[in-house]
Amino acid sequence: MRLLITGGAGFIGSHLCDHFLGQGHEVVCMDNLLTGRCENIAHHFGNTRFHFVHYDVTDYIHVDGALDAVLHFASPASPVDFERLAIRILKVGALGTHKALGVARAKGARFLLASTSECYGDPLVHPQHEEYWGNVNPIGVRGVYDEAKRFAEAMTMAYHRTHGVDTRIARIFNTYGERMRLDDGRAIPNFITQAVSGRDLTVFGDGRQTRSICYVSDLVSGIDRLLQSSVTQPVNLGNPTEMSMYELARRIVEMTGSQSRIASRPLPEDDPRVRLPDITRARTLLGWEPQVAPEEGLRRTIAWFSAQLGTANA
Repeated sequence: MRLLITGGAGFIGSHLCDHFLGQGHEVVCMDNLLTGRCENIAHHFGNTRFHFVHYDVTDYIHVDGALDAVLHFASPASPVDFERLAIRILKVGALGTHKALGVARAKGARFLLASTSECYGDPLVHPQHEEYWGNVNPIGVRGVYDEAKRFAEAMTMAYHRTHGVDTRIARIFNTYGERMRLDDGRAIPNFITQAVSGRDLTVFGDGRQTRSICYVSDLVSGIDRLLQSSVTQPVNLGNPTEMSMYELARRIVEMTGSQSRIASRPLPEDDPRVRLPDITRARTLLGWEPQVAPEEGLRRTIAWFSAQLGTANA
């Protein structure tokens, strides 16, 4: 296949580039490097099946030649970006999705949208299944990301129904692994960076809010299976193992051998109290479920972050 991956220099996007190139496919990686990094894809420079295009997908997208699939992963996605890049997030969710769908339609390509568990907001249903419509504050700080992705899903289904575009929607739950930004602002990068640096680990509120954590290789496998399937309805992709933020912080302190303490900070606005995927649809229709245990995924991620922090401090 020949694939276009928008946001391909980002955390998940770069792992997708690795995966599809490793399968022998050709990849066009498009990224404006707002939050993506060339370091994530530099090992593919010189590969004749890899093409990097430095471009903002909110503008008209043109790609020479045929495309079999468009995977739309372009978007800042970290809480630290929600205020700093609020308008950029809304634009890439709306205009960027529109342009990516347009090129998929023009090329007769399959389209896969990277949506998010944030569509469920601060959920009143637990665990969250795909039929749940969510509990989102549209004017809150997090609303720029939540509503951008909800709009992107609506646009994707409109192109599917109106123009017959062959679409897929992945609702991605908390994912972690190598190549996350050191200043990402999400729990695992924060905790590892703080632990390795000997600083207090900052847990918001009482730390009892829960998340599920899915290692990036498992997510990539799920995305590939969804792309190859015929499932046009949204599919949750995440690890159905629930963990409190305090327990996650405690594990990372233990695994790093750090002397850091766990300190409490005020809970951010609209921070979800629970987040856990019901992956029945993925298990049933894709034959997919995560394979990497949290202990193993965290071990690999800690090793990568430790190396990066050592380089940064050298």
